[in-house]
Amino acid sequence: MTDNSNLNTEPGKALYRSGFVAVVGRPNVGKSTLINALIGTQVAIASSRPETTRKAIRGILTTENAQMVLVDTPGIHRPRTLLGQRLNDVVDESLSDVDEITFLLPADQEIGPGDKRILSRLRSEFARKDEKSGAFIWKVPLIAVVTKIDELNRHELMAKLTEISQFADFTDLVPVSALEHDNVAEVKQVLIDNLPEGPQMYPDDQVTEEKPEDTIGELVRGAFLEELDDELPHSLAVVVDSIDLPGESDNPLTEDGKAHVMVSVYVERDSQKPIILGHRAEHLVQVKKRLRTAVNRIVGQKSKLDLHVKVAKGWQSDPKKLERLGF
Repeated sequence: MTDNSNLNTEPGKALYRSGFVAVVGRPNVGKSTLINALIGTQVAIASSRPETTRKAIRGILTTENAQMVLVDTPGIHRPRTLLGQRLNDVVDESLSDVDEITFLLPADQEIGPGDKRILSRLRSEFARKDEKSGAFIWKVPLIAVVTKIDELNRHELMAKLTEISQFADFTDLVPVSALEHDNVAEVKQVLIDNLPEGPQMYPDDQVTEEKPEDTIGELVRGAFLEELDDELPHSLAVVVDSIDLPGESDNPLTEDGKAHVMVSVYVERDSQKPIILGHRAEHLVQVKKRLRTAVNRIVGQKSKLDLHVKVAKGWQSDPKKLERLGF
């Protein structure tokens, strides 16, 4: 006889579900945008630039009957630098122990070699092929989320959904426009329904596993990506050197009662420094202005953001510099 003593078996009450959900897909398919929409606040930087996400950021969604930890992985791609290889390693690590996989496929793009490469990689880790039917049997649920549906009309969307449903043996398929907040609730429910039974792992009000330094660093990098043209997205790295709080630090800059957040912004070449600064440091001013409220909220009080632009020559391919910059 099965022992149900540890199960939530109160009449009329649903079982509590919890687990880790890896969000995978090619660069720039909307992974960060979807996670932010599901959580209801910004936990990952979303940008129109490809390969924006560089870490496996964990967003935590808690409901009455479930807790879902969403792992925002860097886009899987062919690495061109040591940084690119490290990002792929981050994906490997984040996939190593998940309860569910969400595979994002954009409605406005053809299924391409990158998607096929990702599917092949997922199959090698999470599926076995049935010898009789030839179908792949998955160890964990594989959910297809078709993003950017606002780009298609109804007829085009139906054709795209049919095409994607035939691409792999998906457990379920859900269309969404995270930007327009269309069908986000349905995605949330499908992901929760496919989680295993499990306990709550984090407090109700925790929405990310990131440290304040990491969150601020990512926000600063995201703000610069939006502020600048296409010249430098991958040459940019951000490190929060310190967060000094008034009364807890001997930093004289906190004497005005504000927290002092010291941030170093790294580029690869001297010629890139003026691009980051802008005319009369206008880019620094704009980034500080844009992030004032967000940084205050993360630190828990009024704060001052101090940005310093530095050069770390060729850091994307230098193992020592990559390590120093947190990769």
